[in-house]
Amino acid sequence: MHRSIAIDGPSGAGKSTVAGDLAAREGLLHLDTGAMYRAFAWHAARMGVDIQDEKTLMELSAQTNLDVRFTNGIQHTLINGQDVTELIRTPEVSMGASNCSKFAPIRAWMVRMQQELAKEYSMVLDGRDIGTKVLPHATLKIFLTASSKVRAARRWKELRAKGAEASYEDVLTDVLCRDRQDTTRAVDPLRAAEDAVTIDTTAMTQEETVDTIQKLLHQKEER
Repeated sequence: MHRSIAIDGPSGAGKSTVAGDLAAREGLLHLDTGAMYRAFAWHAARMGVDIQDEKTLMELSAQTNLDVRFTNGIQHTLINGQDVTELIRTPEVSMGASNCSKFAPIRAWMVRMQQELAKEYSMVLDGRDIGTKVLPHATLKIFLTASSKVRAARRWKELRAKGAEASYEDVLTDVLCRDRQDTTRAVDPLRAAEDAVTIDTTAMTQEETVDTIQKLLHQKEER
């Protein structure tokens, strides 16, 4: 049976970690769509391209080979053959991804790739427009959220664990800025799909969140 689970939500809601754990439990692949936007934003910055210029970004995308591969079930994101998986988890790249993602041609390019992957494999996809745009007919749609302070704290701890120097205050500012940009952009703004189940993880552990989603998935499939 082909299965597709859509998990959307704002920055720092825990989408990627939860999606990865759910995929592992269910024997599915996990596609972190945000990593695709991050990889392109990283590439644009490296090439000195203005990420606020739609025309220039379109030209760069036409010359860019963005590829997603899975090794032992783990996603690796490549730009022109270079694995950038470990290079794209910084606040700067995160904001760059948000800037790039507001342009319709860039989103259309990404969505096509994501839909092709989801058509080929049963998988869990997380992002900001999965249930509303990428997988409108997903097996299950989840919208994860949490308070901005909790989301910033989670992101800050993640960065610290990776050795990155960032203050909590700066991370909180980035989270609020990205929330504002993602929810107000003209193209596919961040919102919960009408048929999505919203889960507030502010007071929940990662395991509790995955347990909840897994239960919802099994209940839906038993109907």
